Amino acid sequence: AAKETQILEKERKAKLQYEKQLEERQRKLKEQKQKEEQRRAAVEEKRKQKIEEEKERYEAVMHRTLERNQRLETRQKRWSWGGSVTPDSESKTALLYTAGKRSTSTANLKQTEAVVNKRLSSSAALLNAPDRTRRSQLSPLDSSVISRLLAPTQASLARSKSAATLSAD
Repeated sequence: AAKETQILEKERKAKLQYEKQLEERQRKLKEQKQKEEQRRAAVEEKRKQKIEEEKERYEAVMHRTLERNQRLETRQKRWSWGGSVTPDSESKTALLYTAGKRSTSTANLKQTEAVVNKRLSSSAALLNAPDRTRRSQLSPLDSSVISRLLAPTQASLARSKSAATLSAD
């Protein structure tokens, strides 16, 4: 009877040990699954964040490109033969740009050429006229253009100074 109780006690202890081992394995498997899910979630979050950053970077590049193109267009309009930038000239330039992608029609070239020739001929006549008549016949725009053209630039002043110092040496 004592041997039998010892054997039963050993079997019970072995069974308890086995159950503990099973519970421990299940607990470890659960922990491992949770860690794996957390890792996957972190990787997914990081991937989404990278995608969002790439999207923002792309939008910023597109925004800068559009701004640069607008600045170039306004600079081209400002320095074009058409004169100053006005809403009317902007619409004409936009129509020309979309129609011919920076090519101008011959009619517009002839029109611009006529305006330039008219200004040049009137400027040449005014230059040969006495000072008083010259000043009275000029429009404010023309007079500012002529005074700007007649005034020496900083570069020409610097050249004349350097030429003077070289000739003095």
